Amino acid sequence: MKNIKLKMARVEHDLSQEELARKTGVSRQTIGLIELGKYNPTLSLCLAICKALDKTLDDLFWNES
Repeated sequence: MKNIKLKMARVEHDLSQEELARKTGVSRQTIGLIELGKYNPTLSLCLAICKALDKTLDDLFWNES
């Protein structure tokens, strides 16, 4: 399942995938795969992304169904 919330938060902060990757210590490809729903990030990476985007885990990674 695509992570649209992550992509929207990244765009709201005017960050490219490359810039978010640099802030979180991963590759641009990793951010792209997370957004596409093809990579399940570790909790520590989820927290780093949340910190970089000033969001909570619920904001970015909780699937409401």
